[in-house]
Amino acid sequence: MMKQKAIIPLMLLTATTAAGLLSGCAAKRTATQAVTTTPQGCVLTPDSAGRIDMDLTFHVPARYLSRRARLIITPQLVQHDTVRDEYMPLVVDASIFTKKTRRKEVLEDYQDPYKDSRVALSSNRDSLTLAYTQSVTVPQGIDAARIRAVVSEDGCGECSGIDTIDMASVSTPVTLMEEVKESFNLAWIEPKFVIRPKIRQGSGVAHLQFIINRHDIRPELGNNRAELDKMLADLKPILGDSLATVNSLDIQGLASADGSFAFNTTLARNRANSARQWLNGQLSISSDVQRRITIGSRPEGWWPVYEAMHADGHPDSLAVKHILETYTQGNDDVQERYIRRLACWPDIRAKYLQKDRNVVYTYTYTIRSFTDDAELLRLYRTRPDAFNEDELLRVAYLVRDNEEKMIEVYRTIQHYYPQSEVAANNLAVLYLRRGNEEQARQALQVPGQFSPEMLNTLAASYVYKGDYERAIELLTSVDLPEVRYNLGLLNAYCRRLPEAYALLKPYRDLNSVITALSVNRNHEADDMMKDLTDDSPTACYVRALIAARLGRANEVGTNLKPACRDPKLKTRAYDEPDFDPYRDTPQFREIMRNDD
Repeated sequence: MMKQKAIIPLMLLTATTAAGLLSGCAAKRTATQAVTTTPQGCVLTPDSAGRIDMDLTFHVPARYLSRRARLIITPQLVQHDTVRDEYMPLVVDASIFTKKTRRKEVLEDYQDPYKDSRVALSSNRDSLTLAYTQSVTVPQGIDAARIRAVVSEDGCGECSGIDTIDMASVSTPVTLMEEVKESFNLAWIEPKFVIRPKIRQGSGVAHLQFIINRHDIRPELGNNRAELDKMLADLKPILGDSLATVNSLDIQGLASADGSFAFNTTLARNRANSARQWLNGQLSISSDVQRRITIGSRPEGWWPVYEAMHADGHPDSLAVKHILETYTQGNDDVQERYIRRLACWPDIRAKYLQKDRNVVYTYTYTIRSFTDDAELLRLYRTRPDAFNEDELLRVAYLVRDNEEKMIEVYRTIQHYYPQSEVAANNLAVLYLRRGNEEQARQALQVPGQFSPEMLNTLAASYVYKGDYERAIELLTSVDLPEVRYNLGLLNAYCRRLPEAYALLKPYRDLNSVITALSVNRNHEADDMMKDLTDDSPTACYVRALIAARLGRANEVGTNLKPACRDPKLKTRAYDEPDFDPYRDTPQFREIMRNDD
C-alpha cells in the first residue's frame, strides 16, 4: 500500500472483535504470538523541516503466518483517532503464497504492487526479524501524534485480520513556543538627550580675475560674476541666519608665482581685503561679525605650474621639478630665477601661469541649541537643517505615538546625518513592525561597520524573511543580552535544542521552560515555572506536562483543564505521549469530552 493523501478514520479493534474476525490458522494463535517492535515506546522529535527518522525492528514470531498467507505491516501516523499519513509497508510472503503469486505473474501477467519490497519466508516455523528504517515528514501543524503499525494477513483463502502495534510517539514540546518572529527581541535604541554645541565649518574658493597688478574686484571681468555669486550663496545663509553665530571667517588671497614674492604677497592680501569689502557691501554685515573676519595671503608657489606641465606631457616638466626640489630654502624668488632661465620659459608664461587668482574662504559658526520640547517641535517644521543629530532624535522621541511621523523624522536624520546608527536601526525596526524586511535592510545601509544593535535588527529582517540560518550567522559573534536570547529562539526553531537551552536558560521565561522540557531537564523546568505568574493556556499546558513527567497526577488535570480552552492545545493533548498514564482517569476523560 502506497502513501495515502486522504485522512482516513482509524477503526481500532478490541481484542474480542479481532478474535471474531480471525478464523482458521489465525484463530490458533496464542497470546504470545504477536508482532512486536524494538525499541518500545520511543518518542520521536521532528527536526525544523518536520522530518523524523524511524529506525525500528519488527519481530514476527514462528508460526504467525499460514503457508498460504501474506503479511503486510503498514506504519501510519495517527492523530486523534484519525490517520493523517501512511508510510512504506513491510511485506512478507509465506511459501505457498509466494508460489501462487509467481504463477499469476507468469500466466496472468499479474502486477504485484509489492513486488519490489516483498520478503519471502521459506518456512512459517521460523521467526522473522524485519528492520524498518524510514525518514518521513510529519505534516505541518502536527505537534503530537502516534505512529502505529496496522498488521494485516491476507491470502490464506480462509481468513483475514487486523492488529495494531504502537511503534512510537511524536512529541515536539518546542512547538509550544511562539513563532520566532513573534518572540524575537528587536533592539530599539533610545539615546539620552544631550545638549551639545553645534559648531559647524565650511570652505570655498572663488576663482577671480584682476587687472594686472590691481586688487579691486570687477564683476564684469571673465567669469567673476558667477564666482562671486557662488561665494555669496555659500556665506549668505550663515551671515544672515538668526539661529547662527559666526565664530570666524578667514579670507586668504593666493600670491602669484610670477613676479616678486613680496609684491605678490601684498597684492594678494589686498585682493582678499577687496573680497571682504565686497561681501560687506552685499550683506551689510554687522560690526560684531566684521570683527571676526580675518584676511591674509599665502604663496601659491611654482608647484601648480609643474603639475600643469606634467599633466600636459611637456618635455621640460622634469627640469622644473628638479629646480623645485633643489632650491627649497627661502621664498619663491629663487626658484623663479632658475625657471626663467629655462628654454621653455615662454611656454610656461604663455600656457601654465594661471590667469585667475584664487581667493580662499573658510568659516566656522555655531547654531543655537534647542532645549525646550515645544521649541524643538515648532522649529523642526521649518528648520530641520538647524538641528544636530541629538535634537532630531529627541524630535523622533516626542512624536513616538505617531509611527508615520517617526519614520519621517528618522528619514530626515539619515538625510542630514547619513552615518547615524540610531536612525538606521530604529527606522529598520519600524519597517519590520510593518513586515517590510526589504525596506528594513535598505534603511540599515549606512557607511561604516554595523553596531551590535544594527546587526540584531539586520538578523531580524532575515528572520521575517524565513532565512534563519543567515540570522544565526549574523548573531553568532554579537554580545548583547537580547541577541543571546534571539540566538536561543533561532536554535530552538532549528531543533538545536541543547544549544537553545544553554542560551535561553538564564532568562527563565516560558520559552526557557519549554526548551528545558525539550531536552528533558524536567526538574529545572519545574523550578523556573514556579517563578512565572503566566496563566495563559500555553503556560497551563506546560505546567500539565511538567506535572505528568514528574508524576504529580493531581496537578495534571488541574492545569490541563484551563489549557484545553484553547482548541489547538486540546487537540494536541489527545496524542501527547506524556499524558498516556493519565488517559484512563475520570478527570482526563471529562476534560477531553468537555466542549467548554
